[in-house]
Amino acid sequence: MPEAVFETRLEGLDLLKKGKVRDLYDLGDYLLMVATDRISAFDVIMPDPIPEKGKILTQISLFWFEQMAALVPNHLVASNVAEYPPACHPHAAILEGRSMLVRKVEVLPIECVVRGYISGSGWKSYQQSGEVCGIELPAGLQESDQLPEPIFTPSTKEELGKHDVNISFADMVQRVGRDLAERARDLSLAIYRQGVELARRKGIIIADTKFEFGILDDQLILIDEVLTPDSSRFWPQDRYQPGGAQPSFDKQFVRDYLTSIRFNKKPPGPQFPDDVISGTRAKYIEALKLLTGSSYGL
Repeated sequence: MPEAVFETRLEGLDLLKKGKVRDLYDLGDYLLMVATDRISAFDVIMPDPIPEKGKILTQISLFWFEQMAALVPNHLVASNVAEYPPACHPHAAILEGRSMLVRKVEVLPIECVVRGYISGSGWKSYQQSGEVCGIELPAGLQESDQLPEPIFTPSTKEELGKHDVNISFADMVQRVGRDLAERARDLSLAIYRQGVELARRKGIIIADTKFEFGILDDQLILIDEVLTPDSSRFWPQDRYQPGGAQPSFDKQFVRDYLTSIRFNKKPPGPQFPDDVISGTRAKYIEALKLLTGSSYGL
């Protein structure tokens, strides 16, 4: 098993912020995003990383940025360390394959969630009220059923350690204004639909996902990660069977383990058995290979 990168401390670079997975460095005109191998579940960062997970997420995001370029601009400047500012070059061994040089933007303070299938917190909400984020759904749906049409179900973007809160579209309008809310909604649905169609041809169902947007020169651009197993539910199409939880390529493998040991969803997280680490890594690599046609030597 390769050595994992739990966190980075890059000498000579200004560490701006540590997220659940990414370490963010301020390079003046640009930001350096480094995807570590940390994994979070139920908004708790687990003590055991998944080796090379950060590289897998980065390569999948780069793939989707390219696929979506005609639909929506993004914040990517470069992903080849040789094209980064000179201060980054001494850290090439860590940065290569798991980092992106990106533009600075004003981040939209909303998680833009799109659901094409009823699962997770959406399923729980539907069971209680027949609605998800104020959207009424047809009666009689089973867990993991495909919805008649994808729905946009935004949530708040909370600080590290706090749970994001599902909100209605009307709430989003109050927070960011109607024009911005409608643009983000329409773009989210368009990106999801395009991604779903491509992934379907590769044997993957993207059940739901969340996007993040930034504002640059009054234009909404796609930022952070895109349609990865961390930000989405990926299901194998050939094993899809509505009526319960689905096998997955994403971190549901970790969530299922935590549920089985009755994890209380509060830090600190428990340590993982070796089979959970290796099994999760294998799922991520499989998703990468199916989507892009390459495992990038991982």
